Amino acid sequence: MVLVAAAIIGGYLMEKGNLAVLFQPAELVIIGGAAVGTVLIANPRRILLQMAQSVRGLISGSPYTRERYLDSFKMLYDLFARARKDGLSAAEADVEDPAKSKIFAAHPAILKDHEVLSFICDSVRTAAAGVVDPFDLDQMMEGDMEIRKHESAQPVLSLGTVADALPGLGIVAAVLGVCITMGAIGGPPEEIGEKVAAALVGTFLGILLCYGFIGPVAANLSKVADEEHAYYQALRVCIMAFVKGTPPIVAVEMARRVTPLHVRPGFQELEKLCRQKTGAPLAAPATAA
Repeated sequence: MVLVAAAIIGGYLMEKGNLAVLFQPAELVIIGGAAVGTVLIANPRRILLQMAQSVRGLISGSPYTRERYLDSFKMLYDLFARARKDGLSAAEADVEDPAKSKIFAAHPAILKDHEVLSFICDSVRTAAAGVVDPFDLDQMMEGDMEIRKHESAQPVLSLGTVADALPGLGIVAAVLGVCITMGAIGGPPEEIGEKVAAALVGTFLGILLCYGFIGPVAANLSKVADEEHAYYQALRVCIMAFVKGTPPIVAVEMARRVTPLHVRPGFQELEKLCRQKTGAPLAAPATAA
């Protein structure tokens, strides 16, 4: 955002433009106020809160990092290893009250993420009950993921709608400026020129906010939503592999293979981590030779 603003203002100053001309509070009130109004009209309160949370999340970056995948795979391996040794009833005790589970306590990031925690616990609890066919459980998780993906897309669609509306709102501001200019016809040329410049700034601001700021933010949020879906997909593959009888170490390997490449851990790194004692800290990321 700083680069966008610096490039536009810098190029304007290179052409000896006057920055004072661009400072038009009335145009900002018209465009900004109308944009906020359209958001309030088009979205219920829950989506407004999701939008605020999503935009705040852009500052800290995507939570679905390589370390997050390693942490999740280690937790699932420990959970499944216990289930394989002591039976699914032992794992069921962990998912019934994760806060008291030593396995979940060793992974505080997952324990604090209530959405991920509920996805894992609900799926393992259903599998442990033994009354749902693996195919039906897979369909159940897939439906859960589709709902989550739909929910994550709502803030993106809302911001995209605002971005699409901004050029039109800029034209509204420009038309109002032209109306004011027409009322000043016959006055000094300098005064008419200032009013025409103010009207054009409205169009400029609408287009700039659309393509320089709000549109890119919506695109960024869309990518974060895709990363979230990929993360849940890896959890789903791991859980379903174990439910079908796959050994825990193979189950996490299958999940690793569907992990996006830019955050995918190495085979030996994941295997070494899984073999560590529960509660041991994550190993430092391996450096390239």
